[in-house]
Amino acid sequence: MIPLSIASRSPATKLYPDNPKIQISSSTKFSHMKPVPCSFLRKNPNTINNPAKSKTHPFGSVLITPDHVSYKKGKINREYEERRDSGHVGRQQMLALCGFGYWMQGFRSFPWLSLNFHMAHNLNLHPSQLQLLQISGNLPMVAKPLYGLLSDAFYIGGAHRVPYILMGVFLQVLGWGPLALIPVAREALPILISCILISNLGASITEVANDALVTEYGQKNRIGGLQSYAFMALAVGGILGNLLGGCFLQKTPPKTMFLVFSVLLSLQLATSSIVREKSLGLLEPSNHNLVKTSIWENTRKQLSDLKTALNEDSISHPLTWIVASIATVPVLSGSIFCYQTQCLHLDPSIIGMSRVIGQMMLLSMTVLYDRYWKEVPMRKLVGAVQFLYASSLLLDFVLVRQINLKLGISNEVFACCFSGLAEILAQFKLLPFSMLLASLCPQGCEGSLTSFLASSLCLSSIVSGFLGVGLASLIGITSGDYSSLPVGILIQFFAALLPLGWIQRVPMSEPIVEKERKQGMSKRTRKNRRVGRVLLGSIYVYRRERESDSQR
Repeated sequence: MIPLSIASRSPATKLYPDNPKIQISSSTKFSHMKPVPCSFLRKNPNTINNPAKSKTHPFGSVLITPDHVSYKKGKINREYEERRDSGHVGRQQMLALCGFGYWMQGFRSFPWLSLNFHMAHNLNLHPSQLQLLQISGNLPMVAKPLYGLLSDAFYIGGAHRVPYILMGVFLQVLGWGPLALIPVAREALPILISCILISNLGASITEVANDALVTEYGQKNRIGGLQSYAFMALAVGGILGNLLGGCFLQKTPPKTMFLVFSVLLSLQLATSSIVREKSLGLLEPSNHNLVKTSIWENTRKQLSDLKTALNEDSISHPLTWIVASIATVPVLSGSIFCYQTQCLHLDPSIIGMSRVIGQMMLLSMTVLYDRYWKEVPMRKLVGAVQFLYASSLLLDFVLVRQINLKLGISNEVFACCFSGLAEILAQFKLLPFSMLLASLCPQGCEGSLTSFLASSLCLSSIVSGFLGVGLASLIGITSGDYSSLPVGILIQFFAALLPLGWIQRVPMSEPIVEKERKQGMSKRTRKNRRVGRVLLGSIYVYRRERESDSQR
């Protein structure tokens, strides 16, 4: 045990409050004890096994009174309470900012359901034209790496996440607002496409900033699995969006739904503008770096960091697999949507309810993944999901061939329960890859890497959509003839099985970086349990617990 040097004339205080047997009375004589010099906190105060040479305190003996200790203890407690309160406020603001942001991202299904019905019935678009318009509207999503580089490199008002969220939400208001208030914007196809492009540009910027913020916040606070909670908020928004969308379409025109969504976007803009990025505890740039670093140097550094990250096999291999697994499957979503509404004459409420059930399944699968399926080897889980996705495509074949009627299941019930299963499995397949890349993402490259992932997925979806349009034209699917649609669905099924041939590019187990991080955490935890620290003013005295136990 290391005794503390105390003046013999002054009243002493109890040094070990946890052990009542070890007490120092004020009447005890300390003339026979050798004073041990104390030193201020060094860079590594935990080096007990190899102590440095003792240095005499510059002010000689240290006088510690009970009032001094209680004052310092109260000051430390106040500082601890302030840090805890600020962390609590940061968590609340993070929940309000990103939780509501991901919810709004899922709730975009509310205006899009109305927009699809508007283009199919009011504008009488061909199935291939409808799908081409949907694909073209997603073109701003391809530029997500640019938004990620801007978010990582350029700070606006000392922040580099929240300002981009505000910018994206404002662009979405500019996109959906005219569709709700200006009749010409809904009827003229060029203006309609322009509004869709502006809204998707804002949505892509917001998504990039939200993904980067979640990744950066999780790494700084050592919180894993935040992406699964983001998927939950996304699924809840999708459930409400499709449920309310089906109900609204039966009673209100599309412009009302556009107006409701614009009001919600304005609410998100107001609530997000209140949040200060500093309160989230994220790193801020120093004034020196802001002055010395040029725009080109920032961009070049971020591009170099992104290139270095993508050259890692642990990142590039799973990324190429997930992109190829989406791009190789031709999507016939436009043809199937027109078949359900024009040939089967399904109500909008049935279409909306089918997507509600699908989003509820996505929410349930996300919860199960967060609780149990994270322990399953990633390659086995992704392979099983890919096989289920390919099999679920055959459900559309059952509906088109009317096999469900032979089994006694009506078209409404079958479409409501099984129509959205393939889309949900395709969305859930992205969750393990999002969490994997978030755990491997280098510090300072959060926005660049997550946006590159999102852009790659969007680009693969666009390629898949163009393949679907080409396939529909090749086999002769038109608005009046869907006889060849079953052949297209079978081609989809076999194409979805192809990615299982290179499933070995998906890692089998947890990345080594994450394992080493957990091992480091456990070592520090064991060290903190083994070594105690007693704080007296600005002087730190260290002792071992087993040494104190031997004195009891």
